[in-house]
Amino acid sequence: MASFTLQGIPVSRGIAIGRAHLLRPAALDVEHYLVAQEQVEAEVLRLQAAIAQVHKELQSIWADLPQDAPTELGAFIDVHVLILSDPMVSEAPLDIIRSRHYNAEWALVTQVDELSAQFDEIEDEYLRERKADIQQVAERILKVLTGSANSVPRSDGIDERSANMIVVARDISPADMMQFRDVAFAGFVTDEGGQNSHTAIVSRSLGIPAVVGMGNASHLIEQDDWLIIDSDAGVVIVAPTSLVLEQYRERQVLLQKQRKKLGKLKKTPAITQDGVEVTLLANIELPEDAAHALDAGASGVGLFRSEFLFMERSGQEHKLPSEEEQFEAYRAAVQGMKGRPVTIRTLDVGADKPLDTTEHNILNPALGLRAIRYCLTEPQLFLTQLRAILRASAFGPVKILIPMMAHSFEIDQTLNLIAQAKKELQAESKEFDANVPVGAMIEIPAAALALPMFVKKLDFLSIGTNDLIQYTLAIDRADHEVAHLYDDLHPAILQLLHTIVTTAEKAEIPVSICGGMAGDIRLTRLLTGMGFRELSMPAALLPEIKQAILNTHLENVQPYVKKILRSYEPVVIRETLAAMEMLGQTVH
Repeated sequence: MASFTLQGIPVSRGIAIGRAHLLRPAALDVEHYLVAQEQVEAEVLRLQAAIAQVHKELQSIWADLPQDAPTELGAFIDVHVLILSDPMVSEAPLDIIRSRHYNAEWALVTQVDELSAQFDEIEDEYLRERKADIQQVAERILKVLTGSANSVPRSDGIDERSANMIVVARDISPADMMQFRDVAFAGFVTDEGGQNSHTAIVSRSLGIPAVVGMGNASHLIEQDDWLIIDSDAGVVIVAPTSLVLEQYRERQVLLQKQRKKLGKLKKTPAITQDGVEVTLLANIELPEDAAHALDAGASGVGLFRSEFLFMERSGQEHKLPSEEEQFEAYRAAVQGMKGRPVTIRTLDVGADKPLDTTEHNILNPALGLRAIRYCLTEPQLFLTQLRAILRASAFGPVKILIPMMAHSFEIDQTLNLIAQAKKELQAESKEFDANVPVGAMIEIPAAALALPMFVKKLDFLSIGTNDLIQYTLAIDRADHEVAHLYDDLHPAILQLLHTIVTTAEKAEIPVSICGGMAGDIRLTRLLTGMGFRELSMPAALLPEIKQAILNTHLENVQPYVKKILRSYEPVVIRETLAAMEMLGQTVH
């Protein structure tokens, strides 16, 4: 067959070469028919039995997790178990069977479509992509109902095809990923997904090349096709020529050698060639992630997204985690970092992602009641979380990070609630660090432009570049129709970053970046050249970012940075950035 190339979203780095293994889902486009009244309860029992079987399958997968499996896999399987137990999935379809006489498959898909539509309204990209969790759980149920299954090559007698298998699918669930734990697969290609899909997160944690969001790759690629994944460029080459294969194999060998060298940098401080130290931190979602952060050489946690303690509890009688539950989670993360600082971001939910079942009619959820706005309207919920975070500070260094601040009164009210939490804990003789630093996420242009009111009252700043870019450019990067306009090198973004870092430096207040730009190796020299000395990113990205810093001489970088900041022409900015990135290409 003729060779062709597909373009998608790169979510990890590296090159994979191998044969395609198509992972067929149980299609959500199922057979639709009405059941007779006397058959309704039999149909209900059929769906209940399928749900029970999937529950057993997930429990078995969890029990068989190898010790070296990424913590993300176990966490995502836990999420699927919770979804399976949620009445919105386990009970609502039964009501549809009884009230509308739909067959079990039709009833399940009807309910899943309704839930998926609700998730489409969520502004937060990570949480919006959790719609895939519900769909993947539904597909597992449908596989039982329809008797379909995915086949995976056996690990015994591995030949060249299975030893270099590249999984191609519409999407891949965490449980499906476990099918490949005994098979030497080389990469992932999916039609759906984005930077925060399961495939993206797990592939980054495993260090496996992956390209997602490819549209119809699973229909264009055939079983056993030779594939090349260039996950740096977000490209998949189908049926490559022998010359192209040879070129990529040479690149692959070189990358493997470089990766081995990076492993030796774990305990090496990230210091530029002219003696400037840059602190590299890890972003985590769950307490168990602390172990991976340490293993990657992180100097601490720059962002602990606490909302996952809340958002994974759908369907439970008491949906909000208690103070004790939160305290135990925060303490586990703090102790897991063994004396390194842990920055805990307070709850970033609300409006478009409510914690109750109340319907919200929000015309523009991105501008609604979320993050600190939500917390200040629910002071008891916020106070409970603040108490739990403060209590965890007795077990190691903790910082409190407040998201989406834009107004002076939000700062004042937050500080007052923190002071109240401290008084309550003192009255109860509970230990905590009375000097816990409090900082703000700078992710709204108004905050960046009114920074003096932040630096006067707070201890540190952390820039959430993902939201800052979206709010500044009025771009939802998850919307494929405008995603091409999402540009982290837009002059307005660079000017805002420059303003923030220079203002913070004058005020002698620490400022870090915890958004996507921090983990983009293309931007490492630019950000450090602008003056940023703290970068927080997924743990798997730390080694290569550290190497870039070790190979950087800031004095040589400065002329390029100044040229970029003076320019408003995209071509000039990108050409200058490319020239700057060529500096210091020798391996440390």
